[in-house]
Amino acid sequence: MTENAGPLADLLVIEMGSLIAGPFAGQILGDFGAEVIKLEDPKVGDPMRQWGRSLPKGHSPWWPVIGRNKKSVGLDLRTTDGQQIARDLIKGADVVIENFRPGAMEKWGLGYEALSADNPKLVMARVSGFGQTGPYSQRAGYGLIGEAMGGLRHVTGEPDRPPARAGISIGDSLAAMHAVMGITMALHERERTGRGQVIDAALYESVLAVMENLVTEYDLTGYVRERSGSVLPGIAPSNAYPCANGEMILIGGNGDTVYARLTEAMGRPDLKGDPKFVDHASRGANQHELDAIIAEWTGRHSLDALLALLEARGVPSSRVFRAPDMLEDPQYQARESIVTTDHPVFGQVKMQNVFPKLSRTPGAVRWPGPALGQHTDEVLGARAGLSPERLAGLRRAGVI
Repeated sequence: MTENAGPLADLLVIEMGSLIAGPFAGQILGDFGAEVIKLEDPKVGDPMRQWGRSLPKGHSPWWPVIGRNKKSVGLDLRTTDGQQIARDLIKGADVVIENFRPGAMEKWGLGYEALSADNPKLVMARVSGFGQTGPYSQRAGYGLIGEAMGGLRHVTGEPDRPPARAGISIGDSLAAMHAVMGITMALHERERTGRGQVIDAALYESVLAVMENLVTEYDLTGYVRERSGSVLPGIAPSNAYPCANGEMILIGGNGDTVYARLTEAMGRPDLKGDPKFVDHASRGANQHELDAIIAEWTGRHSLDALLALLEARGVPSSRVFRAPDMLEDPQYQARESIVTTDHPVFGQVKMQNVFPKLSRTPGAVRWPGPALGQHTDEVLGARAGLSPERLAGLRRAGVI
């Protein structure tokens, strides 16, 4: 276990909820040193323990990542005793993260008004599909719904096919990141006022926040952005191109000076002064023709040869990285972008490191996702003052 010297080492976070959006926010805070106590159903735990490709003994390869740096407490929040224990823990907490459907916390007597009465400095992050207010607030809202409503799905994929997904649960991850931004802002403001507040992070709004000028462009011009496959309309050359060995290379040569260097690397300096490609606007207008010329050139060379040539010429380029490529890449290795941690079932496990990198107080992967209820007695004894006899009784009753 790595010594905790992270910048958030003085924070106590209670994580409630399950799946991705809330738990990923907890993961980020835990990565940077916060003590994150995860409250989960004592019988089945967070479904993330089973999600993804199932490995021996029913374990998920996702749980070691999203559960890392957390302490697991099995607690039934649907019982009166469980709710009281949660309140006792939250009295001493800095942050609560929850991603239940709006109203669930209030039903259990764990709404912000009740919790802040005992702990006025409490910061509470509430992550949901549509936010805590509005006519959609009570609807079920998974990440794909937030991606659709926020505008991302409509512009993702090929123009002649249905909207595609990113291949990861990007809507949930964006909501988690916005929740963490809100938490850190609220903690900063608390230093001045001594008072906590609520962060209301909606999945669809978190997606909308990264949609660039999509709404403004429509408002000013009437243009509705559509799916454009692997290119951005009017930005050229910037695409994936075929190589001789069946692989693909990504090339970004849309800036004037970079484009000039690309034409030299291609042995086609004539393209530099061609009126159809002479500047950014003309290259955008003739995007498909230019892409076809570049694809014909890349198709005659291997990926490795192209990467070496374009690097030497100062043209941005890359292979399309997969997990095996990441594990072998010298940049990943030099920056320790992937780390290895010990897991009680899997042995040594590789996973992404903690980002961003802080120069003086970096975060760290101190341990992978814990077993269900691994820290129940430790946490409830130390943080809630429960005796061994009381813990034994609660366990018999199924509360913990």
